[in-house]
Amino acid sequence: MRIMGLDFGSKTVGVAVSDPLGLTAQGVEIIRRKSENKLRQTLARIEELAAQYQVETIVLGLPKHMNNDIGERAEKSLEFQEMLKRRTGLPVVMWDERLTTVEADRTMMETGIRRENRKEYVDMLAAVFILQGYLDYLAMKKQEK
Repeated sequence: MRIMGLDFGSKTVGVAVSDPLGLTAQGVEIIRRKSENKLRQTLARIEELAAQYQVETIVLGLPKHMNNDIGERAEKSLEFQEMLKRRTGLPVVMWDERLTTVEADRTMMETGIRRENRKEYVDMLAAVFILQGYLDYLAMKKQEK
């Protein structure tokens, strides 16, 4: 059972996939598009990756405001969720992604990745953090049973 994690941005989508046991998240790629509203190729690529990795569930980051409000970016993520469900036929779970980009940036800083190179990886790493948070949540729920 593999799960895919997505960090949906205005021009990029960071992609991560779990290992077959659903324990760890690994970054796969960053899907880039020229315009915010050009989503057909992005959806097609996600569909390809889902098939390639035999994904059963998609976890999509929900960028809420710190006060828990849903802003314009979160609205776009919810719209993208519906598109993903229609396109892939898979369940798409929304996951609170507050501070994942900050955490990804800090991790890259700590590992010595130069500032100008961080932009290259931040979306994929944020997808890893989104997915790992969800995997840890599932593991915790299993232990409670």
